[in-house]
Amino acid sequence: MSGKRDYYEILGISRDADENEMKARYRKVAMKYHPDRNPGDKAAEDHFKEAAEAYEILSNPEKRQIYDQYGHRGLEGMNGGFSGGFRNFDDIFSNFGDIFEDLFGSSGRRGSGSRAYRGSDLRYDLSIEFMEAAFGIETEIDIEKYQVCGTCNGTGARPGTEAKTCSHCRGTGQFVRTQGFFSVKTTCPHCRGEGKVIVDPCPECRGKTQVVVAKKVTLKIPAGVDNGSKLRLTGEGEPGTNGGPPGDLYVFLHVHPHDFFERQNNDVVCRIELSFIQAALGDEVTVPTLKGETTLKIPKGTQYGDTIRLRGQGIMSLRSNSPGDQIVLVDLKTPRHLNKRQEELLKEVAQLESEKFTSKIKRIFKGGA
Repeated sequence: MSGKRDYYEILGISRDADENEMKARYRKVAMKYHPDRNPGDKAAEDHFKEAAEAYEILSNPEKRQIYDQYGHRGLEGMNGGFSGGFRNFDDIFSNFGDIFEDLFGSSGRRGSGSRAYRGSDLRYDLSIEFMEAAFGIETEIDIEKYQVCGTCNGTGARPGTEAKTCSHCRGTGQFVRTQGFFSVKTTCPHCRGEGKVIVDPCPECRGKTQVVVAKKVTLKIPAGVDNGSKLRLTGEGEPGTNGGPPGDLYVFLHVHPHDFFERQNNDVVCRIELSFIQAALGDEVTVPTLKGETTLKIPKGTQYGDTIRLRGQGIMSLRSNSPGDQIVLVDLKTPRHLNKRQEELLKEVAQLESEKFTSKIKRIFKGGA
């Protein structure tokens, strides 16, 4: 019986996983056990090759069908005797170069250290006021990031000196190990795949080629952003290595709530209090909007919970560049302290309402409308 682990178990996927799920999972496993991230770690190398073999089989519909039916033994008779596995890391990278491209640059192997790598992305969390989100704002933020050391110009060596060729791998950045019939290349643990070692480090960056600096970045926040919106500043992330492009800076926005307005998509909602007299007879009242105060006409017979819509008084849409509306919710305020005359008038109104109701009941019993 084959001593190999189940391919689905290796990738951590179910047997009905689709191609996208399988690829995403393989990328995650490959990133974890990539030899450049685990120099000299034999167990990580084995996991890396094991995952590559599993993906190579399961990503091929024909091989996957045979494996599902017959397991590892079913693959032994394919293509003149398939035994699984790859001869070395170069086989893996040549087969799945597109997968490693996003993770580690143009191929996935660092080689002798001359390959360019994109810099890491940075995150910044910024709190802004409700009105700033509604109308947009230009501001400055202070960030800390790495930049190429100006003392050694990114070489990592003391000025006037230079890195030496690694004596262990002779500048190749790799060791070649023979295992049975196969040759396996591993990253040199002494130079970490760079092919060179710094004998006299730069006093400024201590051989790391980069230093941390504080920088002010101008940020233009467009009108209409919402809580949780994300802005990307291209090239404001960490610098790349070996001439690679810099990463990006992602700014996550946190919008403070407003005392009067509440946002619903691109509309703003607010509440106003009316007396029952205003609601019954109608009125004109002054209400705040995002752009200032405006006169709002209250229709006769307005009820508690009714809404009045002010067109175009909401927040600008980031997509359509058109504003939403302002929705005014009506609350009715019952007077607490009435003088004698007010009570008399209300009683007259109540009497009239009672007579009106009684008259209506009588018409109903008489068969009237």
